[in-house]
Formats: sequence, structure tokens, C-alpha cells
Amino acid sequence: MIERFLKQTSFTSVEDYNKNLEFIIPENFNFAYDVMDAWAEEKPDGLALLWTNDQGKEIRTTFKELKEQSDQAASYLQTLGIGKNDPVMLILKRRYEWWVVMLALCKIGAIVIPATHMLTKKDIVYRNTRASVKAIICAEDAYVVGEIQKAMPDSPTVKRVVVVREDKEDSKTSETSGTSETSKTSWHDWQSEWKLAPKFQRPAFVNNNSDTMLMYFTSGTSGEPKMVAHDYLYAMGHLTTGVFWHNLHEGSLHLTVADTGWGKAVWGKFYGQWFAGATVFVFDHEKFNADTLLRQMEKYKVTSFCAPPTIYRFMIREDLSKYDLSSLEYCTTAGEALNPAVFDKFKEKTGIQMMEGFGQTETTMTLGTFPWMTPKPGSMGIPNAQYNIDLLRADGTSCEDGEKGEIVVRVGDKKPIGLFKGYYRDDEKTREAWHDGVYHTGDMAWRDEDGYYWFEGRIDDVIKSSGYRIGPFEVESALMTHPAVVECAITGVPDDIRGMVVKATVVLGKEWKEKAGDDLVKELQQHVKKVTAPYKYPRIVEFVDELPKTISGKIRRVEIRNNDKAKSEK
Repeated sequence: MIERFLKQTSFTSVEDYNKNLEFIIPENFNFAYDVMDAWAEEKPDGLALLWTNDQGKEIRTTFKELKEQSDQAASYLQTLGIGKNDPVMLILKRRYEWWVVMLALCKIGAIVIPATHMLTKKDIVYRNTRASVKAIICAEDAYVVGEIQKAMPDSPTVKRVVVVREDKEDSKTSETSGTSETSKTSWHDWQSEWKLAPKFQRPAFVNNNSDTMLMYFTSGTSGEPKMVAHDYLYAMGHLTTGVFWHNLHEGSLHLTVADTGWGKAVWGKFYGQWFAGATVFVFDHEKFNADTLLRQMEKYKVTSFCAPPTIYRFMIREDLSKYDLSSLEYCTTAGEALNPAVFDKFKEKTGIQMMEGFGQTETTMTLGTFPWMTPKPGSMGIPNAQYNIDLLRADGTSCEDGEKGEIVVRVGDKKPIGLFKGYYRDDEKTREAWHDGVYHTGDMAWRDEDGYYWFEGRIDDVIKSSGYRIGPFEVESALMTHPAVVECAITGVPDDIRGMVVKATVVLGKEWKEKAGDDLVKELQQHVKKVTAPYKYPRIVEFVDELPKTISGKIRRVEIRNNDKAKSEK
């Protein structure tokens, strides 16, 4: 498959990859037709999707079956009046239908907007209004349906809501059927309607490469979420994610831990994996539990695994000798920076080295540790050859090795495959981030003499104390090597003498919570002084039960800073 889209399909070194990665770009590329339907022709009985849930249900779907189901779904959506360029929001959790609907919307040229099931009425209204959402397809979940119902009177653009209910005889749909008088929104039941649609006819024209295929709302770590618009080549940009970073092949069974409402889902559960012809493994669960996840990996013999460092932190606290993970071949991590202590402990317990990657909602993987490289624990790796990556000082000049700067993408005359089109309906925000031929990520890093990049933190998170610039991640990494610490966040607190001082907000392991107090604070401070430069140690330590996070799971350091500021003003 990948030989259709790459001039060279395998690489043996960094030099080989950097020199010879070159895409073959079809005129009107469409992932659903050009990759998935092509697999249905080439290996119709190949297992495309293995879906399970925490109730013991299992669905195995071949490429041929997935083509048939996505065709049927595309036809059904057309009967609802959904077509090219219509924005459709998906709030489907990890329901099986998400994969079918994603392909169906691609086939008719609609714009898909995946969203998390944790949205409130306010969040839903904001998204509906900003994106002029025409239809919502959601899981039959009391909270989700309830918040959507409350949002409809303030969402005049939404004409249809399709509820995908649990496949049970006793499911009740009467409350979500018909038309709401307050909003004139028509409600539909997926299960009773979608198979009644006529045979699908591919539209005469579906898309250009530059058309908008997908939009994500950013995490909103420091303000209202922005709408990130991606074109149809964004899917192709993830070929390198699945084939080279995840190191997948047709025999792989790949599991990425990610909610379908945020960008990591298409990084690890959709585009790149199916370029490789691998089987996507899905575990649909309500609440994360490391033991349950490991049992699933053991039962189904998962060969490739990707998760944010937080998941690995919980996994290494389990007795991994209790699980048969002999099928596991390859592990990757992204979503937040990897603490070296987690890397070392996981390797010690499994023998597998985690391969880190870095990217944003606005990009595909921009930095990564590839199979032909030796990972350096805590490093994001090297630039992905499809992007021209640089580190810039505040004055716009390039950094030397060892010097901290902002990670940027030099765009030049041609937008790289995988880079976003811009922030939808927000030219000002687009210009702030992307100007003078450079896309600014807002993330800080430094580069070592071997070309590996090391994460420092968001520009807004860097702490300036007594003339020093302290990246939160380096202090967090030091703290994470102490056995008491499960999670932590480093922020700056204003100080009359030093300008700012370092504060650590710490979540302790269960066996350490009773020890929370001055003695443990001093122990953690001394530990940091030994692990990293002494001036970086946290002068303030606060113990909490959990850290504030965005709906996509990222730590909201801005919320910690704002809470501290509010306390100081009282």
C-alpha cells in the first residue's frame, strides 16, 4: 500500500530517512477511498478492527466489512441531508461506530469534528456556534445526550442529532426521537435507521487536497479552544506516524490509549495504522484501570502499544510479572513529555524501550524516535523529515546546540503534508502563530550535539527566577524519580526577591499519602537538588489528590497559577 504514496518505503538510518523520504501525492486524495477501500480490494479478509469493551463484547471487522459498513453509513448520512463541507460533530466515546462514521463522512466530503464526551452545555454551544455545526452524532449516554439537549436552543445551525444507542433490546430511545420544539432540531436513532438507507453512490466530486476534511478544537490550556482545520493530505501526513514511528506492518495488532474526542485518536487508532495494513485494537472502557488494560493486552496478544506517559506511570506501579506480555514488540509514547525515570522503569520491567514522539493538534508527528535510532530517555527524538524544524531565540535567530529556544516549523513556499491550514474563522490567531514563513509551536526545547531534541515546556510555563530560566519539565522529571511521586506539575509563583520561585504541585502514591507533611517536603526538595541543578529545586511544595487537566488530559498549569494568584490576592 505505502508504495503508492512513497517513492522509498523503507529506511535504514537517519541519513537515509532525511535524504529519501518523498511523498507521491494523488490529485484528489481521499483516505477512505484510496486507502481503506483499496485494502478491501487487496485483502478483503484482513482484520482491520478488533473492538472490545469492558462488558466482554467483541467485534472483529475485516477491511471488506468496514468498506460495506462505511458505504451504508455514508448513504444514511446523505439521506439526512449531510453532504460536502457540512460540519458534523462526533461525540461517540470509544463506540465501534466512530470508526465507521469517520470513514463515511470522509466518503461524502463532510467536515468531521471529533469531540470528547466530557463537554458541558457551554462547551457544546461554543463549538456549535463557532463551527456552524450542522449535525451531531453522539453515543447514547445520559450525560452526553442531556448536555446536547440543553445546548440545542442556543445552537440554531444544528439540524440533526443522531443517537447511537447501546445494542440492547431494552434500550429506550423515545426520549431522543422526533423534533425538539424549542430548537427545531430533528433527533434520530442510528440503530433503527442506518441500515434502511439505499445503496451508496459515490458523489461525482468529493474533495480537492486543499479542502477541509477534519477540525479539532484545541485543548484550551490557556484560553478558549481554537478550531484547527486540516485538509485531506493531513491523513497522508500520518503515514510516517504509523509505518515508521509505530513501526507497524500487516501483522501488527496496535493499541493506542486515547479518547476519540482528541487528536491522538487519529494519530494512533486510524490513519497511520491502516496505511500500514495493521489491525487497530480498541478497548472501550468507562474508567481507566492499569490492571484491566494489561489483562486486555495479554488476552488479545497486542504487539504494539502507544500511550501518554501518564498511562505508563500507572502501569509500572503494577507487578508486570503477573502479565504475559510476550507478544508485545514495540512501544511508543506522546501527548506529554516522557520522564526518564518512567522510561528506565518500564524497560527494566519489560525489556522494551519506549520511543517518544512530539507533535500538536496543528501537526502530525514533527519530532520522533524512529526504529533505526537509539532512544535517549526523555528526548523527543529528531525532526521528522516531512517537516523543516528549527529552534528560535526570542529575536527570531536560530539557536545553537545546547541553547533553549522555541520549536518552529519553517514552511517556505509549500505547506508540509500534515501541517494545519489555519485556525478556522480566526485569521488573527493564525497570523500570531504562523507568519514570515514560520509556524510557531509555542513549545520550548533544546537540541544536543547528536540532533536530539529535549522538551522544556510551553513558552508561558518557563519560570524566570533570580536570572535563571527554568523549564518546568526538567524539575518534574527530577521529582518523578522519587518513589513517592505519581504525578506533578511545576509552576512559578511571584516572589519579591527572586521575581519568581519554583512551586511543585504533587500527587502522591497511595502508600505515601499518610506521610504528606514538612518532612516529606524537605525530602523531595533535597532529592531534586541531587538529581538536577540545585537552583531549580521547588521552594514551595503542595500535595493534592489530583492535578487540574484539560478535557484531553493535559495538565493545566495555567489553572494552578491562577488559583495561586487568587489566593495571594485575598
